[in-house]
Amino acid sequence: MKKYILRLMVITAMLISSVSLYSQDPPPPPADGHGKSTNQSAGGSAPLGTGIGILLALGGAYGAKKVYDIRKKPKE
Repeated sequence: MKKYILRLMVITAMLISSVSLYSQDPPPPPADGHGKSTNQSAGGSAPLGTGIGILLALGGAYGAKKVYDIRKKPKE
């Protein structure tokens, strides 16, 4: 019974906290020119390709290690 009450309390806390996130004001509009001589598009130019490649490589290495560990485990 305690297990179910704990789950209910956690789910309720998550729902309440997610509703409060919607009550934030939107950010102010950017200043003219964004600090440059011409108006720049929002978002900038972050290099996403490198980070995604690193995450994929780490995920592949982790998956390969898990497969290796499963195959290496002796059968009982």
